[in-house]
Amino acid sequence: MSFRLVQISDTHLSPSHDHFQDNFDTLQSWLQADAPDLIINTGDISLDGADHEADLAHARAQHARLPARCLLLPGNHDVGDYHVLGGRQPVHAARLARWTRLVGADHFVEDIPGWRLIGLNTQILGSGLPAEAAQWQALEAAVAGAGARALALFMHKPLCQQRLADAEVTYWPVLEPARSRIVAAFGSTPPRFVASGHIHQWRDRLADGLRQIWAPPVSFIVGGVKQEIIGNKMLGAVHYHLHPDGEFEAAVISVPGLVLHDIALLPQIYGASEKVA
Repeated sequence: MSFRLVQISDTHLSPSHDHFQDNFDTLQSWLQADAPDLIINTGDISLDGADHEADLAHARAQHARLPARCLLLPGNHDVGDYHVLGGRQPVHAARLARWTRLVGADHFVEDIPGWRLIGLNTQILGSGLPAEAAQWQALEAAVAGAGARALALFMHKPLCQQRLADAEVTYWPVLEPARSRIVAAFGSTPPRFVASGHIHQWRDRLADGLRQIWAPPVSFIVGGVKQEIIGNKMLGAVHYHLHPDGEFEAAVISVPGLVLHDIALLPQIYGASEKVA
């Protein structure tokens, strides 16, 4: 019997700016009708948890309403982003501690029949924080102890936008040298797929032999000139059937009733010039 997993991402919830609450409520009802075995949110659970505790607490409470156990990973709007990008919300120890206090662990290892699911906090990569060193150790131990299990990797940011050798410093992917270190940590047992969010577009493709699955957002797309089209700008979720023999199927689901908000038309949320995804 296969294990049913639903990946959601980029819910951007807040008690004070509730523009995307209706979409989350619609998602909750859809999941309730046919609950999976596990739900994973690959980050940006909150609108601005990096600066507002109420947003992070609200997002955590909303996920507790979902009809299955839910594992949560932090995104840039939850704990901050890479210092090298020069944004106004760099990741630091206090932001990470807020996540730990209100939400829980920022990475995970989850074993299911035939599989080991590994979740990483991409936001601390390259930060030099003690949490980053602990996460590298946890990743290496998780891979080494997986035995014959198939591996799957879940993160907020994708490994790369096009190719693993990409060297450009941009807002969207995991940057070097962390990308190469993640790939090296898996050695001769690469993950069957790498699932991520952050881009606010759906895409399922091979990048240098690694299958990368970008979950669509639940909240909004990034329209206009703010973001090029490199996948499918849609809302929804990804449904996985994970089989004990290591085989799997993944399919995007356009959840009925989700309203296709365009953040480019909502400058009051993040500001006209801010990075928003």
